[in-house]
Amino acid sequence: MLVYLSRKESFNAAHQLWVPSWSDEKNFEIFGKCANKNFHGHNYELWVTLKGKPDPVTGFLMDAKVLAKLMREKVTDILDHSNMNMDPNFLPEGVLPTTENLVYYIWQELAPFLPDNCQLHCVKLQETPKIYCEYFGE
Repeated sequence: MLVYLSRKESFNAAHQLWVPSWSDEKNFEIFGKCANKNFHGHNYELWVTLKGKPDPVTGFLMDAKVLAKLMREKVTDILDHSNMNMDPNFLPEGVLPTTENLVYYIWQELAPFLPDNCQLHCVKLQETPKIYCEYFGE
């Protein structure tokens, strides 16, 4: 039996999308309001979905409370109320804090800490009510 377990957490963070080697005009043309020199913020929603076989004794794939703690310690407590361009976090220097980049690096932060009976299936990050990105480890 293969099951999927999802947990949702949230955080608020600011960022700016800006390529230093480009002109101001090109940055604003490509990134629009996201290139605001004073940064801007989002209320992010993060979903993490695991897949695997439940423990035969507990029936859990992973205790949801433990998953929540892992998500907070490795991701949301680090990013919440941060400026993702300036504050220390897990994005390598020079990597723009786009939703696309964030889901990949969130995956990298969480994957090593999962129990042996399960693995990450999907990291989904919603930036606005109309925009989200998913990463499936590919």
